[in-house]
Amino acid sequence: MNVMRSAEYKSGEAVEDGVTVSSRLFLLLISGFILVFVGIAVIVISSVLYSGGSASGGVVIFISPFPIVIGAGPDVSWIILLSIIIAVLSVVMFLVMNRRVRRVDD
Repeated sequence: MNVMRSAEYKSGEAVEDGVTVSSRLFLLLISGFILVFVGIAVIVISSVLYSGGSASGGVVIFISPFPIVIGAGPDVSWIILLSIIIAVLSVVMFLVMNRRVRRVDD
């Protein structure tokens, strides 16, 4: 079992400098990055193979808790709606996780 310097290891969680890091949470983070890159690769490959269609795109930029949503293309209204829903869910998840961490610390 590899234990990082100044870390305690208990039931799949490492406690380093007073911060609990779950291996499941880290795995979820890494799988999220992998899914994003696979999605980008699929979109690029499909646009090269089937170049006859139209494209739409959108992006959400977080500045503190405020999302800025930008989109372009014919189906942008659905993309912006989905982006806003995901932004609200991510803020709610952040608040719930923050509340749980504070409750555990007390």
